[in-house]
Amino acid sequence: MAIIAAGCNPAITDESAMTISLYAASVPVFKQMLNALSDVLNKAEAHATAKNIEPNALLQARLFPDMFPLVRQVQIAVDFAKGVSARLAEIEVPKYDDNEVTFADLQALIAKVLAFIDSLKPEQIDGKEGIEIVTRPGTPKEKRFSGQTYLLTYGLPQFFFHVTTAYALLRHNGVEVGKRDYMGAF
Repeated sequence: MAIIAAGCNPAITDESAMTISLYAASVPVFKQMLNALSDVLNKAEAHATAKNIEPNALLQARLFPDMFPLVRQVQIAVDFAKGVSARLAEIEVPKYDDNEVTFADLQALIAKVLAFIDSLKPEQIDGKEGIEIVTRPGTPKEKRFSGQTYLLTYGLPQFFFHVTTAYALLRHNGVEVGKRDYMGAF
């Protein structure tokens, strides 16, 4: 089963609809955005140095007091990239301590996750649209998804929320980044 890219353009009919694999809709997207996030973090660190700002002021910045700080936003974005990819491939999700406190720590975390998802092959993920994925099993927040629904309605939106929030935190704090930085190379 493939994801159908029809419906957005009335000129595309079901017969002429283009298909995209589950792998193509996940791993390359995660890689693009994690590389962009890494570049944005580099700019943030350079900004802190150039402006004599204590790096922790940016690393612990929040958009609002009840929101997670930058460090946690990056950790969660990375967790979704590795977790979604691993679950779709039906392999164990790598466990990390989430103890990063510096820009260098965050860069190392991103590099580790990029290496992990880069090790996944299309054949490990393609065709897994119908597998059952259970999040928070055995808890009141338990949810059950098909592989495709998990990626498209849960995993990607969560991932983009945290990447976007990390970007917004830095932009709000004066780091000169724009849409091109957010998008990265594509």
